[in-house]
Amino acid sequence: MTIGMIVALLLAGSGGGPVMLAQYTIRQQLIIRVPSRVRPPADPVRYREKNGPKCIPADALAGAQISNYGVDLLLKGGRRVRAKLAEDCPPLDYYSGFYIRQGRDGQVCADRDSIRVRSGGSCEIERFKRLVPLKRK
Repeated sequence: MTIGMIVALLLAGSGGGPVMLAQYTIRQQLIIRVPSRVRPPADPVRYREKNGPKCIPADALAGAQISNYGVDLLLKGGRRVRAKLAEDCPPLDYYSGFYIRQGRDGQVCADRDSIRVRSGGSCEIERFKRLVPLKRK
């Protein structure tokens, strides 16, 4: 219901008497819990980092794996992107999952958004790197 509709309803029901106006603010917040894989695969694939995007659509996230180099985000469709953190983030080592809050634009962006752990700590995402699998010999 829009503010105009609310005002029209108030005017219609007022019977010509004084009109009371009200303002409604609706806020929506979406926090995405990203599942984290604890055990590495039996036959690990090695990746090379390449330049990555500035932002990732939040609805493209499928999972994550914490690595020594940052947080590897698994995207729908099989692609991988590494979130390089602005500083060392020790709280990530103690929990099996974390949270990412998307921006109003539905994106998770470097130099803007953070990874939050359940303990309350957070680590800013400095940049994203695209991960490309190395060819096996």
